[in-house]
Amino acid sequence: MDNNINIKNKLEIIGEIVTEPLLNHKSYDEEFYGFDLKVPRLSDKSDLLKCIVSKKICEGYEVGDSVHIFGEFRSYNNYSGTGSRLVLTVFIHTMGYASLEGARSSLNNLELDAFICKKPIFRKTPFGREIADLLLAVNRRFNKSDYIPAICWGRNARYAESLDVGDNVVCTGRVQSREYKKRIDEETSEVRIAYEVSINSIDKKIEEPAEEEQE
Repeated sequence: MDNNINIKNKLEIIGEIVTEPLLNHKSYDEEFYGFDLKVPRLSDKSDLLKCIVSKKICEGYEVGDSVHIFGEFRSYNNYSGTGSRLVLTVFIHTMGYASLEGARSSLNNLELDAFICKKPIFRKTPFGREIADLLLAVNRRFNKSDYIPAICWGRNARYAESLDVGDNVVCTGRVQSREYKKRIDEETSEVRIAYEVSINSIDKKIEEPAEEEQE
């Protein structure tokens, strides 16, 4: 088993590599590469996700390859002054060739054991759909945390409204991307891509009481 795997943040996806893997950064003399992954939905749309992977894992893969990935959905702060301040990426632990044909072509599953770090915001869309916005914190090694924006709908949204900052929750969902326009000044705007988790299920984690010592 890979000792680096975080059981609190488990992602499994199948998608197509659509940009050439290029050097992203080095850490402790190990090179990490980045590429964009196109992940189909059950509808005609697709999500375009940014991936980070060790060079040792991605050697031999190229644009057009369909891959089956196991990893985590991670975040880091962007201090460059351009683009989003919170950068969200798929961090890959293992990767192999896959087929996009058949029922598993829309595979995009994320499991999180996380903490609520901002009070969920409940609202309704112009069409009356109930939605809640959440910010989740997921702990990982070396006292680090990933901060992950998420949305949920309907009864999940109503349930999320009752949650408080610090609540420990377990949830499942999918990673998705969406385009939006960022206003730069009165005359200029630019199209950016936001990443978030669309939640399928969410429950507050109940701590089991410690067993009393036998006299």
